[in-house]
Parts: sequence; C-alpha cells; structure tokens
Amino acid sequence: MTTQLMESRRAESPSSPSAPARPGRLDLHRLASRVLVALLVVIQVYPLVWLFTTSLRDAHDFAANNAFGMPHSFTLDNFRRAFEQGDLGRYVLNSIIVTAGADLLIVVCGMMGAYAIEVLGFRGSKVVRAAFLLGIIVPVQVALVPLFIDYSKVGLLDTYQSMIIPLAGFSLPMSIYLFSSFFSYISRETYEAASLDGAGPYRIFSKITLPLSVNTIVTVVMVNSIFIWNDFIFANTFVLSENLKTIPLGLQNYIGAMGKTDWTATFAAVCVTVTPLLLVFLVLNKAMIYGLESGANKG
Repeated sequence: MTTQLMESRRAESPSSPSAPARPGRLDLHRLASRVLVALLVVIQVYPLVWLFTTSLRDAHDFAANNAFGMPHSFTLDNFRRAFEQGDLGRYVLNSIIVTAGADLLIVVCGMMGAYAIEVLGFRGSKVVRAAFLLGIIVPVQVALVPLFIDYSKVGLLDTYQSMIIPLAGFSLPMSIYLFSSFFSYISRETYEAASLDGAGPYRIFSKITLPLSVNTIVTVVMVNSIFIWNDFIFANTFVLSENLKTIPLGLQNYIGAMGKTDWTATFAAVCVTVTPLLLVFLVLNKAMIYGLESGANKG
C-alpha cells in the first residue's frame, strides 16, 4: 500500500524542467534573416539619404571631394539655382495636372468597369475581364506612332489630354483587376439585402460599394501615381512646347552645353520633385497595403 502511494505521488509531481535549448540552426537562420533585412534597408534608404545630402552639398565640395563621401559643407543655394536654371514650378504643376487627371479617369472608369463585370454581371463578363487583363502585357511602345498620328489629325498633340488619355488607358487593366478582386470580397448577401430594400444598381454603388472601396481607391491611385509622375515616354513623344513639360522631361534642361551639368542643382531639383510623392506615400502606406491585401483575398 505504501509503495502504491509513493508511486502515485511521484506520478502527480510535476516533471523537472527541460534544459534550455542550445543555439542551433534556428538562431543562425534568425541572424541571417536580420542581416538580410538590414542589408535591404541600407540598399533602399542609402540612395534617398545620398540624394538629400547631395542636394544640400556645396558645389565645390561635390566636385573636389568624393561624390559618395560625407559632405564637408552645406548650402541652400542649390535650390535657388534649381529654380533659376529651369521652370521647376511649372514642371511640378504640369505633373500634378497630368497625374490628377489620369488618376481621376482610372478610378472612375476602373470602378465602373469592375462593378459591371463583378457585381452586376452579364453574359461574357469573364471574357471581358480576361480581355482587360491581357492589356497588362501590351507594351506602351506599340501605341506611340498610331497615337501620334491620331493626335496630330484631331488636334490633341501638345496638350494635357495627349498624356492623360494613354496613361489612363494603359493603367486600366491592373486597376480593373484590383477593383474587381475587392468587389468579389464583398458578400453577395449585402447586395441582395440592398436590392430587397428597393435599391437600384446606382444606389448600391454609391451607398455600399463606393464607401467600402476607399482603401482600394487609395491603393489604385498610389500605385498608378508613381508611374504617371515619373512617366517620360509619353511626355517626350506628345509634348512639343516648353510650358507643358512635366518633371522627367523638364529635368533635361539642367544639362548645359556640351553635356555640362550642375549636379548639385540637379539633385536639388530631383529632391523637390521626389519629396511630395514620397510624403504622400508614407502617409497613405497603411491604406495602400490594406487595399492590396483586400484585393488579393479572392483575386
């Protein structure tokens, strides 16, 4: 009886704690991943840091010392020369007009097209969606000559519309894909309940679909704005006058005779043009990531 009691107490007693795990492959993988992440951060952040520091660097210091080294003196005169050598304010304004106009067309046409394909539905809607998605693989270069000929005939050459229309058109396939993927994430019961309450397709769109799509709209605008803001090929092809030049095209004016370039003023101009888009991206990055995740759930 005593022996059985001792065995039962021994069985009920908590087991001795196991020895701490020794550093092994898990720690090595963790260390390697941290080193890789740190390396990627340096690769991504260093060009921006170098750009901002060089825009504040003295021209003589930049020319006499290592261009990639630490600056010895700082000055704001580079920004003054940047605005004097080129019409930087006009370039920024033109880029804002083109980017805003193209984004407006992309959001309106993309949302309506995705709403018709995914929510309303019709015979052959999947074929139409597949046709739009095929537009992703079409290179923009194939449309330059036909568009140039058409614009010259209808009088759209050297206008804002000559840049806005193709930029919006080539961005529509990806935008329709993102919107339709997000619309499929919204439950059908929501649309059916609104229909039973007497809401038509336009009211459902304005009261249900549109408010729920704010993050997706931010995602579409930000993804396309990055490419539209930095577009060079359409502006270089369709813009002929100086007062319609956008930022990528206007930066060519900072190259002087025989290729002589005021590098510090050029970096100051690039800094001015990059900062607005970078700040907007940093403010809206959470909404952009959420929109991408929402669109990818059922895409």
